[in-house]
Amino acid sequence: MNLGDILGPDNILPALNAADRWQAIDELIDNLVATNKIKPENREAIAAVVKKRETSMSTGIGFGIAIPHALSDLIYEVVGSFGRSAKGVNFEALDNQPVSLVMLFLVPQGQLQKHLHTLANIAKLLHKREFRQALEEAPTADAMYHIIKEYGGS
Repeated sequence: MNLGDILGPDNILPALNAADRWQAIDELIDNLVATNKIKPENREAIAAVVKKRETSMSTGIGFGIAIPHALSDLIYEVVGSFGRSAKGVNFEALDNQPVSLVMLFLVPQGQLQKHLHTLANIAKLLHKREFRQALEEAPTADAMYHIIKEYGGS
């Protein structure tokens, strides 16, 4: 799956308020609840599995990027939420730099290959400097979505 397949404009937050990675994860999960991608009653269980994965090793991969992710039996399709932080979020990234672009995604339990393939596609796309720069400069969620569709296909 490509980034353009997972996200819609409603799942893009151009101004994350988070100060740390836990708040960023909560903000993105709240967006998934608000847009009916996950059920409200499953919010805490999904947050726990994402945070457990994050505790094992930071998903801050460098270049101002973090990709928190997890497998869950509480969803039936790949879902995701994308956030941008102007001030940067401490994600305890591999390069110790603040993170400005956070892509959270969830894959249904038992779909490990899809999970790994999706993670690889997202990481590859976000490693393109011109793509990151375009996302950082886009004024709105709609503009960010069009950039994602342009670069990330569907």
